[in-house]
Amino acid sequence: MTRRHDIDALRVFAFALLILYHTAMAYVDDWGFHLKSAHTAEWLQWPMVFVNRWRMSLLFLISGIAIALMRPEGRLLRFAGLRTWRLLLPLLFGMFVIVPIQPYCEGVANGHVAPGFGHFLLRYWQVRPWPEDSFAGWQYGITWNHLWYLAYLWNYTLALALLMPLLGTAVVRRAMAGVAASPTLLIGIPFALLLAWVIWLEPIYPSTNALLGDWYQHAKYATVFLAGYLLGREPMFWQRVVALRRTTLWLALAAVGWYLGLRILGQVLPADSSLRQWPEPFWDLQVRTSQSLYVWTALLTILGWGKVFLDRPFGWLPYCTEAIYPWYMLHQSLIIVLLFWLKPLQLGPWLEPVLLLGGTVGGCLLIHELLIRRTRWLRPLFGLKADPLSSRTVRAATAQ
Repeated sequence: MTRRHDIDALRVFAFALLILYHTAMAYVDDWGFHLKSAHTAEWLQWPMVFVNRWRMSLLFLISGIAIALMRPEGRLLRFAGLRTWRLLLPLLFGMFVIVPIQPYCEGVANGHVAPGFGHFLLRYWQVRPWPEDSFAGWQYGITWNHLWYLAYLWNYTLALALLMPLLGTAVVRRAMAGVAASPTLLIGIPFALLLAWVIWLEPIYPSTNALLGDWYQHAKYATVFLAGYLLGREPMFWQRVVALRRTTLWLALAAVGWYLGLRILGQVLPADSSLRQWPEPFWDLQVRTSQSLYVWTALLTILGWGKVFLDRPFGWLPYCTEAIYPWYMLHQSLIIVLLFWLKPLQLGPWLEPVLLLGGTVGGCLLIHELLIRRTRWLRPLFGLKADPLSSRTVRAATAQ
């Protein structure tokens, strides 16, 4: 695989943002989450909206780019097998071992689950439907909560492996080179696709993270995942995103300003305003257009500036690159259980979130550093190779 320091660094920052975002979900007013603090704030909606339109798309885009840099086309069966092992094993382990504390805390907090984690776990492992509204995913008997990304990524990866012989033809490569070379096509085509999905599919298939029937999210995330694979292997693409990084930044800021401005307008307009008499489809189209333009231009901006500033061998990067997967699997369970313990203490709107975020980061660090990365049999369960990175490095240096 061709290592790209900027892609590795962007992946680290994207998952760090995910931890911060999920912590903030406990405090943003009027947004659903598995467990909410008593100290919620409406103003948090604005920074959350600013990042939540592209944060998961960025992860799927990076995943597609990483596969392109891996160049697995000549060994597709091995590639599919390794990706299945690295994605499905942690997903199953996470669903049965890491995630259960989340539905337990959620169910106890809402009064639908009796206290006693051991008893809950034995019932949970039977994978039978729970009483209605016990927790998110009660109807399935088991939940993957934040690990849904692994299930979606596995499906997209296997579909991509099947399509690779077609996507590697000269016709497709020439077409992608043409798209990468043209700023209009590079911005316009993915934007148009994302706009089509949000207009056509989102009203019919709202996001569920349940895999089956989640057609809007599949269309959106599969589009950016495929774009990452197709464009990430084109040298011209990287030249173009660097050259366009200021243009795409201004486009992204204009689009999000347009999007947020429409939200503000909807809140401040008087009930008798003539603007409220305008047809609803007019306003809806503006919201969906600005949202779609923002998503794609923000992604291009992040890649462009990332290539400029992050494509260098930072000393912290190898450790953080390996730590991403365990931290991703652990973080939301730590958030939920820590909030479950902190909430009755009534620590106030500042101390509680500080302790929650600090405890989540500290817990991820300690569990990963002292347990996961040092235990050979645990490492594959958290998406890591069985041999610790340090051991592989020492052996490689000795062999040389």
